[in-house]
Amino acid sequence: MAEHAKQAAPAAVEAEPAVAQGAEGGSGINPMEQFEIKRLADWNIGGLDVSFTNASLWMVIGVCVASLVVLAGSSKLVPGRMQSIGELIYEFISGMMRDILGDSGRSFFPLIFTLFMFVLSANMLGMIPYSFTTTSQIIVTFGLAAF
Repeated sequence: MAEHAKQAAPAAVEAEPAVAQGAEGGSGINPMEQFEIKRLADWNIGGLDVSFTNASLWMVIGVCVASLVVLAGSSKLVPGRMQSIGELIYEFISGMMRDILGDSGRSFFPLIFTLFMFVLSANMLGMIPYSFTTTSQIIVTFGLAAF
């Protein structure tokens, strides 16, 4: 058993320079590539760059899917699975705000609920392999802070 471990060790040591060489040579895998914003269509309107990017594509897909889910569902007396999940999230945020802010904080509910749902849905979209996590960009953080 010890002889087998000694024989396997040189192979592992030999593999390390190949990995490092691949990374230096540019033929390795770049894990940060998924966070790069890539232009899919270049558009300039009045000197303004309004290019369609991969981030825009995922946002459009998210809005379309959310719209289809809302439009395809029909209201029922007994709530279905999606309506129950929606009511659960609503009650969770409402109860948390009631505990922290009291009744005077009810006027802030639409703002806090919208921010929570945006961050939740953006991060859930980022869980899809090769998709774009919009909250990974610092400008989104600045935008939410200014909002």
